[in-house]
Amino acid sequence: MDIDVILEKLKKIHSNPVCELEYDNPFHLLIAVILSAQCTDKRVNKITPDLFAKWQTPEQYAKLTAEELIPYIKSCGYYNSKSKSIIEAAKSIVEDFGGEVPKTVEELMTLRGVGKKTANVVYAVAFGGDAIAVDTHVRRVSNRLGLSDSQDVLKIEKDLNMLFPQAEWSTLHHLLIHHGRYVCSARNPKCNECLLNTECKHFNDGKK
Repeated sequence: MDIDVILEKLKKIHSNPVCELEYDNPFHLLIAVILSAQCTDKRVNKITPDLFAKWQTPEQYAKLTAEELIPYIKSCGYYNSKSKSIIEAAKSIVEDFGGEVPKTVEELMTLRGVGKKTANVVYAVAFGGDAIAVDTHVRRVSNRLGLSDSQDVLKIEKDLNMLFPQAEWSTLHHLLIHHGRYVCSARNPKCNECLLNTECKHFNDGKK
C-alpha cells in the first residue's frame, strides 16, 4: 500500500475538501457537529440559521430547557439527547472555561456530551489543529481502502494517524468524508470510475 499515492489521488479527486457545516464561530460549530450525528450536514445547515438567530452565546444556551430547544432541532433526529448535549456543553463552557470554547481535544472532551469525534472536528476545523475525526464515511472508506480493518472509531483513528503524516491529518479527514459522501457511498459506490480502484482492497477483492 502506497500511502503517498492514496493521498495524492484523494487530493486529485477532491480539490478543495472543507467542512460543509455552516458556522460563524467555534461555539456554533460545536452545536452543528453535535446536531450532525446520524444526520446530514445539509439538514443541519437548514435548521442552524434560525437556531443561531434565536440564541447565540454559551450563556444563552446554558439557560435553556430542552423543551425550549427541541422545536428548533427536532428535524435533525435524536433531539432529546442532542438537546441535552448542547445545553450541558454550554453549561460546561460557561462554568469551566469562562464562556470560551476550549482549544484542545483533551479540554473539549471534558465538555458534557462531547466525545472524541466531535472534539476532533472542532479542534481541527475551528482551531486549525491536526486531527482525524472518524465518522461513518471515514470508517467506510478506511475499511474499503484497507487503511484499517477495525470497526472501532478510536482504533481506526489510531491506524490512520500511524499511516499518514500529522500535517495531513485534518486534510485527510475532509478528503475521506468527501470521498465517502460523493464517490465511495455506502450503496452503489462508483468503483469503476474511482481513481483509487487500483489501490482499493474492497474493489480488488471483488475482482478475485
